[in-house]
Amino acid sequence: MESQVRGGTRWKRFAVVMVPSVAATAAIGVALAQGALAASFSVSGQSFKVTADELVGTGFSQYGAYDKGVDGNHAVAVSAFDKATITNMCQSVVTPNIPLIGSVTLKLKAGDSEKDSGKVHAKQLYIDVQDLEADATFTNIDIGVAAGAINKGPRQKQGEVEGKQTSPGGFAQQAEKAVLKDVKQTAWATTAGTFQLSGLKMSLSKGVDECY
Repeated sequence: MESQVRGGTRWKRFAVVMVPSVAATAAIGVALAQGALAASFSVSGQSFKVTADELVGTGFSQYGAYDKGVDGNHAVAVSAFDKATITNMCQSVVTPNIPLIGSVTLKLKAGDSEKDSGKVHAKQLYIDVQDLEADATFTNIDIGVAAGAINKGPRQKQGEVEGKQTSPGGFAQQAEKAVLKDVKQTAWATTAGTFQLSGLKMSLSKGVDECY
């Protein structure tokens, strides 16, 4: 079974990326208020933007959580993959208002080769997403599975020091495979067991020059 989702989504309207659910939003909001969701490592006060021509992931799971930041907590949808291959990835973050310089953009690019060996490869990849736009296709998807019952992709990080978690009965989704094309997303954090960036290029430039 395959499920296709097209267009853009935002956390304020959806509890998890690509899944419209007012009930899930309410449940996660209550859990946050009651302290049921544990914070991840402390994130900076700056989100970053990422684009990719394509992300192909196997073993996909997704659930709500929050990131504890220096400027407060940020509600996120954690998108997790056992394995992921990314084509033509761009990541950018802007540091604004540096004295005597102004804004500065740090940009990373990698995986621009058409060959599989020249793409970005990751294992046990977790992306803390605030906003996402993509054309997505899921294979054998389960929508509305309890977060504590995830068995097709990485399980929620429970019981770890400063780990990210949601209540075992929280709203989640999972799929055997996820293919996202024309990806545009804003995120607060990314973690991975391994993250191989072929053809990595880094640049600093004055002004605002984000990936999108």
